[in-house]
Amino acid sequence: MDLPFFSKKPKAKKDDKEEERDIIQQVADLVAPPALQISSNHLQIGGKFCRVLFVFTYPRHLVTNWFSPILTLDKEMNVSMFIHPADTNVVLNQLRKKVTQVQSQISIEEEKGKVRNPVLETALHDMEGLRDVLQQGTEKFFYFGIYLALFGNSLKEIDEVENEIRSSLESKLVYAKPASFQQEAAFYSILPLAKDELYINSPLNTSPISSTFPFVSSDLSHNKGILYGINRHNNSLVLFDRFSMENANSVIFAKSGAGKSYTVKLEVLRSLMLGTDVIAIDPENEYQYLTETVGGSYIKISINSPNHINPFDLPMPARDDRPADLLRTNIINLVGLLRIMLGGLTPQEDAVLDKALSETYASRDITPESDFTKVTPPLMGDLKTVLENMEGGLAIAQRLEKYTTGSYAGFFNQPTNIAIKNKMVTFSIRDMEEELRPVAMYVVLHYIWNLIRAQLKKRILVVDEAWVMMKNEDAASFMFGIAKRCRKYFLGLTTITQDVADFMTSPYGKPIVSNSSIQLLMKQSPSTIEIIKQTFNLTDQEKYLLLECNVGEGIFFAGLKHVAIKVVASYSEDQVITSDPAQLLEIEKAKTELSEQEAVQKQQKDKPLTNEPA
Repeated sequence: MDLPFFSKKPKAKKDDKEEERDIIQQVADLVAPPALQISSNHLQIGGKFCRVLFVFTYPRHLVTNWFSPILTLDKEMNVSMFIHPADTNVVLNQLRKKVTQVQSQISIEEEKGKVRNPVLETALHDMEGLRDVLQQGTEKFFYFGIYLALFGNSLKEIDEVENEIRSSLESKLVYAKPASFQQEAAFYSILPLAKDELYINSPLNTSPISSTFPFVSSDLSHNKGILYGINRHNNSLVLFDRFSMENANSVIFAKSGAGKSYTVKLEVLRSLMLGTDVIAIDPENEYQYLTETVGGSYIKISINSPNHINPFDLPMPARDDRPADLLRTNIINLVGLLRIMLGGLTPQEDAVLDKALSETYASRDITPESDFTKVTPPLMGDLKTVLENMEGGLAIAQRLEKYTTGSYAGFFNQPTNIAIKNKMVTFSIRDMEEELRPVAMYVVLHYIWNLIRAQLKKRILVVDEAWVMMKNEDAASFMFGIAKRCRKYFLGLTTITQDVADFMTSPYGKPIVSNSSIQLLMKQSPSTIEIIKQTFNLTDQEKYLLLECNVGEGIFFAGLKHVAIKVVASYSEDQVITSDPAQLLEIEKAKTELSEQEAVQKQQKDKPLTNEPA
């Protein structure tokens, strides 16, 4: 007997709508939280707590960007704004009735002999003004709602954020409170579904609503100054005059290759066009081509260089300077220099050196009463001779010997033979030995400072790789002194560094930043971003911007304003200031080819003509 054949009935094929519903359900299951608990004044979504606030009262006047402090608060929250248009004719009818009521009430109080009521008169004036603009069509009327969803890991954290937000709003006479027993509807309202389930709105016209517009960026476009770059938020020009601030100092922090030297060279080139003199300390010969292009002086400083600076040089007294003060200040600076050169001094050695320096100047007939324009300053060898004949000075003289007759004597024991006359002067210390770089920078800065004090002129002083000086306390102290005092001499100090950790760990690092009205932060490395964030009070968004921005991009601070900036240069400027090795090779190759073509053309031109038979 044959067994009957049983076959499984095939499943009915789902239509497109059923498949779409299944996909939506799968996605919903994927993104939905594991649980949702709704309480009277908060929700718990998985491990997170949420509380929704709504704004219910506004002041009579709202200033532009009043909501910005809330939006820029470094807290986890969502903000929803609902703008519901209203029928203008209906609003005008309601306003007409309300105006009639207020006028009637004012008239009744006048008949009773009561004192004028400013509240009623102000309300009448506002309603009449609103009626005029609505009737003319220059304004529209809306019902406006703002909801804020606060998120935290505990109810205590949410309470703290709520208090901070409500305090900030109430300082502007704007009041908010939690949506009690309506948290579910409020939560749906702050989701990106464009549904106002809470519907707690205030009647406002166009002007006050526009003041709440959240995407407002600072504008740094002045009537004078130089172009620093493009505002990345609104594409406006960052046009600024650093000398219009309380001081003209600036600091630039960036990792290697972020474009900091390129930015400074662009500022230098554009400042020269406006008549500002520039002095730069260049540790890597990056400013040589720029200096030579603008007709400046490029001075190489090294042990074997023919250029010398005598640390004992005295500044020329200005009108309000006393020679005694200048001599004493110079001796104090020289003690700081010798402390760096000798690797530190004991208190006894410090006292011996202070006395020896005074006697060294006296050996050349230089006293507080001398005319500094007619004296010849001593050399390091003169100090060594004085120390050898002083009690307690022999040991110091022996340590000083390598700078007077030893291998370092070529730079430190020679009279000054350079002069600054051009609009741009650059001191190159690339060829100076690594261990002598802080000393060389100190000597060069001391020489520059004496020149700046002698003649009042609009100048910019650029100190590249400033972290070299910040490693030594005496050198850092000297640079901080310049940062504090340079405003009086019409000087703007530009401090550039890529080693933020070394710069900020110095006791003078943060004071130099505080004494700089302009700061430019460019691309940072993850290892230093936390130091930058704490120093400049950055938000998390600004922190991530600095980690992810491209070359030539960053945040430009000018006083209390700051904008996201992109540095831009013209083709001609780029050819002068570029530091890109590949681009420099292309430029050098083009120059070589041009020289070869000119040589061939000259050879052909000089070749004698000959008449040969056909």
